[in-house]
Amino acid sequence: MAELFKKQGKEYAEARPSYPPELFSFIASKTPEHHLAWDVGTGNGQAALSLAEMFNKVIGTDTSEEQLTLASKHANIYYQHTPPTMSIPEVENLVAPPGTVDVITVAQAFHWFANPAFFSLVKHVLKPNGVFAAWCYTLPSVDANIDQVMKRMYKKSYPFWSPDRRFVDEEYRSIEFPFEPVAGEDSTGPFEFETVKMMELGEYMTYIRSWSAYQTAKGKGVELLTEEVVDELVKAWGGHWEGVKAVKYPIFLRIGKI
Repeated sequence: MAELFKKQGKEYAEARPSYPPELFSFIASKTPEHHLAWDVGTGNGQAALSLAEMFNKVIGTDTSEEQLTLASKHANIYYQHTPPTMSIPEVENLVAPPGTVDVITVAQAFHWFANPAFFSLVKHVLKPNGVFAAWCYTLPSVDANIDQVMKRMYKKSYPFWSPDRRFVDEEYRSIEFPFEPVAGEDSTGPFEFETVKMMELGEYMTYIRSWSAYQTAKGKGVELLTEEVVDELVKAWGGHWEGVKAVKYPIFLRIGKI
């Protein structure tokens, strides 16, 4: 996973959307205590930064050292580089002792490691009734013309995504999720939110370049942002690069407790 993001760490930090306060308020409202949060696959620290406003301490872990060098700094956040897989002793040493974590979050990365080995680590370090929350966002929407160009290009990118990308396309509805509904809810979701990022066309294309599929394609000699696609985007954007548009990302949250 780290290798897929190694080449576009800076683009990822610049182009990816932040997450809405309502998302974190909802998660915090379902978490009995607010002492320690573990943000897995923290990347550039987007989620960790918001968690740090609600939890006394946040441990943000990632397998990519480059991503961690770009991560947002905060007095309550401790960043830790971890191997792609961890044993029980390793998670106790690198993250937290057993039964001490109030909430574990995974933003836009759960599909990389939703497996029994990871779930055993989650259940080992969570407190009784501790909360696990994972969310993803799917393709953003701007307007009908731009969305049409995006969907055509996204279809061409299919061969270059990891097979696990399908869980994102399915809004995490089909992903394995061995947890019980949190207090006040009848299911583990997905619960829907939205985040909006104001972008110029150049920023929108930087978001596309931040895709792991874009870098995989480029490594195989395939340019997804061809001259033809760029021309179509410029035309759909209004014929120029400078206009700022609201780019809306739908978010899908799965949340449960042990």
